[in-house]
Amino acid sequence: MGEKILVAMSGGVDSSVAALRLQQQGYEIEGAYMKNWINEDEILGECPWQQDIEDASAVSDKLGIPFRVVNLMEDYRSRIVNYLLAGYKSGTTPNPDVMCNREIKFGVFLDYAVNHGFDTVATGHYARLKRSTDDPVLIEGIDKNKDQTYFLAMMRREQVQRAHFPIGDLTKPELRDAARKVGLPNAEKKDSQGICFIGNIKMQDFLKEYVLDDPGPILKAEDHTILGEHKGLHYFTIGQRKGIGVPSNCDHQNYVVVGKDPIRKALLVAFESPDAPGLYAKSCQITDMSFFADPISQETSIEVKTRYRDPRIPAICKPTGKGFAEINFETPQRALALGQVMAIYDGERLLGGGIYSRIDSAVAIEAR
Repeated sequence: MGEKILVAMSGGVDSSVAALRLQQQGYEIEGAYMKNWINEDEILGECPWQQDIEDASAVSDKLGIPFRVVNLMEDYRSRIVNYLLAGYKSGTTPNPDVMCNREIKFGVFLDYAVNHGFDTVATGHYARLKRSTDDPVLIEGIDKNKDQTYFLAMMRREQVQRAHFPIGDLTKPELRDAARKVGLPNAEKKDSQGICFIGNIKMQDFLKEYVLDDPGPILKAEDHTILGEHKGLHYFTIGQRKGIGVPSNCDHQNYVVVGKDPIRKALLVAFESPDAPGLYAKSCQITDMSFFADPISQETSIEVKTRYRDPRIPAICKPTGKGFAEINFETPQRALALGQVMAIYDGERLLGGGIYSRIDSAVAIEAR
């Protein structure tokens, strides 16, 4: 079809079927595994990169396509791991999965592909893309339980124009059926969990190895009563219910993280409720905004996803400067965290996204 595509193959079934579908459509394709991280000391539990390479290679053999391993470890550490650690050290909650798409898969990996004679790259994201000479149109995947457009919200226009998302019109059961029909060796492989391209690793375990503990008090948000002590603010995020380390001593009530005070190294908690100080936001500011089409230049009604698993909700976007906007929600939103990503939509169409740089609480935490 005149277009040569390098398919990012993780060893999982999603990217394998992405390669299969492109081949069935007549494209010239090759497979590539991005070698981004090796858990050499085995200090973080299971990190099955070698098995993933073998699985991706086996799928490529089954499809009869060339396969290569692309070493991006240096770029991954500088662009993702350092970003991740710097965010947690500063008290924000970074999103490595979103940034991995912009900086690695459709950043250095895309650059590698173009420099080696490929026109575009493809991944196994559940998203639908209409590519044309005009602005690309990126639409939610058919399977709403698997839709991954949120994770693509920070991509740049030129990156989307060189992308393929071949499985966005499939549900997960349909995708596994497609893998079984042609006998892909990983058709029954379980979906991976954990940090993007690091493996089945819990974030807290990762942080324990790379960020020093920095203890401080746990305070009740309403009156700043000391409830206990934490090992470091980087272990917590706004809205967190489990693992706080202090009992509520009340039936049917549990503490939730509602704020951080980096000056006092204090973790602020309150009982879960719509009136909990700091827990719900009526508005926010986002920055580092990215759009696939023309940027929003005036006050506009939009829909947003405040986090991956949340539904789209109505909001008003008011640009306030280059890359900045004020977002006002129709209804207060729970547990927004600085450093996380907001995805902006027009119906099912993803327009772009931005990063929370200020949260305006519906119920303020009193300063003391």
